[in-house]
Amino acid sequence: MGEPLLSHAVRAAKWARGAASRARLRTEQIDTLPALGARGRSLALLRPVHLSVLGGRTLNLALPCLSLPGGVTGAGLLLESRGRSQRLPLELEPQPDGGVLLTLTTPLRHARLDAPDARGLRLHDGIWRLSLVATDRAGRQHRAAVASLAASIGDGPTLRTSPDPATGVRYRVARTVDGHAVIKVSAPRRQAELTALDLKWDRITVRGRLLAVQPPHDAYAAEAIRRGAAGTAIAIRPRWQGSEFTFDLPLAEMSRNSRDQRMWDIRLTSNTTRIKIARRLTDVRHPKRVFRTPFRAVALDDGTVLRVHAHLSAAGTLAVSCAPFVTPEDSTR
Repeated sequence: MGEPLLSHAVRAAKWARGAASRARLRTEQIDTLPALGARGRSLALLRPVHLSVLGGRTLNLALPCLSLPGGVTGAGLLLESRGRSQRLPLELEPQPDGGVLLTLTTPLRHARLDAPDARGLRLHDGIWRLSLVATDRAGRQHRAAVASLAASIGDGPTLRTSPDPATGVRYRVARTVDGHAVIKVSAPRRQAELTALDLKWDRITVRGRLLAVQPPHDAYAAEAIRRGAAGTAIAIRPRWQGSEFTFDLPLAEMSRNSRDQRMWDIRLTSNTTRIKIARRLTDVRHPKRVFRTPFRAVALDDGTVLRVHAHLSAAGTLAVSCAPFVTPEDSTR
């Protein structure tokens, strides 16, 4: 009896190691970009102590200081992409062990989507290579490339890369095949972001905003699409304020002539364009598990009471189930 159990445990351990190796390889492939064209001589690689974009838009960097004759009097981070360059000063922070860390914390802004007066480093779409420029006491400048960190394969509650919650832009820390650290900037695709669900006793109100859509925004209407009913749709007219929209769910129409529960998807539409309303500007890995909403009893104008559940699907899209409450008298008819 012991040997079969031991053999099973060995096979399970081998499978687990293989699964971890495959996951690590897949993660590295996702976060690895082609090598960028090198300019001039190759630079030494300086591996950071920390490099991340937190909250979707805050760049954090800590680099060990270069060892230069006479020490370093100043340093800066150089970002380069397709002929554009940005340079930011790094702070020299002495450490208890006698070393020096070069640190930087700065907001990231999109050159086209953020307000012109917004504070922070303004970047265009594309891949930005990172390098260090240090100045010694003689005034000479020395450059080193910033190396990439090892890709994390954790499956925690939050995503490794989240979008900017204000604009939807993604600033993703990635690596090139030759080991350099880069920041990939990607503007958002057209989407409808769910910002709030107002659950009341007589209605449910949906609030959201459009991203990456050119005005006029009021050219978009909303609609509820019933699942499994050959695309049965109920039109909804939102109220617009700029790119922000608000509407009440048409619960009476969604539950008409039915005693069974019905499931509906909610989306925006304009001509042939269809955009599902979803919660995407978040770092939550599993929105359905985190953004939980209660079932609600909603009383309609005609006296009907519905059991309604407006919630997020596993993909983060807005879905609504509704059904009339059935009394014992109704069930015996």
